[in-house]
Amino acid sequence: MTDLLSDEHRAWIGHEDEPVHIEVSRNEIIKYSIATEQRQEKHLNGDEAPLMFVFNLLSIPQQIEDLHPDGLPKSRNKGIDLPLKRVMAGGTDITQHRPIRPGDRLTGITTIKDLYEKDGRQGPLIFTVRELHVVDAQGKPVFTETQTSIAR
Repeated sequence: MTDLLSDEHRAWIGHEDEPVHIEVSRNEIIKYSIATEQRQEKHLNGDEAPLMFVFNLLSIPQQIEDLHPDGLPKSRNKGIDLPLKRVMAGGTDITQHRPIRPGDRLTGITTIKDLYEKDGRQGPLIFTVRELHVVDAQGKPVFTETQTSIAR
């Protein structure tokens, strides 16, 4: 296996991004529920967000010029300059600790949990594992999202 990851790359393991704070509105839940054709009244009335509402919930909206041609933000791997540049999704795992409701003030922190490489059929691959931990205003867990990206 080619050793593409340096000690400098591996030093990013454990790095935490700055916390992101948001307040969830009933209107956001209703719009999302209508757009995704939810059927349950609790979602359509905005009383509780559907599970998939969490995707990109804490993402900062980007201008088109701040996106790569694949639609990912140019700041996605800020700080980590990986030697392989083509990035694809490698999987997402979400654990919901409690439903998201209107008025929730949430704080999310993304941590780089792992960075490793493997040999693929068409060459080397670099895996980046990030964990987004979201808590409410009382510091209680709301959801945890583990996302893996693969650079080739």
